[in-house]
Amino acid sequence: MSLRHALLGLLAHGSASGYDLLGTFQGSLANVWPATQSQLYGELNRLADAGLISVVAEGPRGRKEYAITDTGRAELQRWLTEEEPERNRRNDMLLRVFLLDLVEPAQARAFLDREAALAAERHESLRKLDESIEWDDSPLSRYGRLTLEWGLRATAMHREWAEWAAARIDAGGRRRGG
Repeated sequence: MSLRHALLGLLAHGSASGYDLLGTFQGSLANVWPATQSQLYGELNRLADAGLISVVAEGPRGRKEYAITDTGRAELQRWLTEEEPERNRRNDMLLRVFLLDLVEPAQARAFLDREAALAAERHESLRKLDESIEWDDSPLSRYGRLTLEWGLRATAMHREWAEWAAARIDAGGRRRGG
């Protein structure tokens, strides 16, 4: 996913200021596609220059409200339906696991314990986010909930796997089922 398409998707649901969009990112999209304030405002300028969004209102202190254009909707539709999502196969954490035989078993166990703890923390953060949101039947809420559920399941699996892997270290590296 690109920041460009994330912004187009948010603006397809209604016009918003950069400040409003940043709030949406920090409250929800940051869990799957984080963006800084400077990245977001820079991309808004690029989208406007490309004719994919337009400024529909200006307020005090340079506040601008943006809306998606027909060209922007067409690009978003193309991206959603024609472009395959990137499915990153590189995983720095798993590469390290693959090479854990190069460190002492206690160090390998500590690494996996940290992975389990980090996954548990992330899971708890997502669980609290889930509890803090008043879910409704709006499209952003419905599909946001689906995305959040993926995060909850993925973090639970990550923690369970890390605990299982740490136990394999303790058991002298016996293979699954061994």
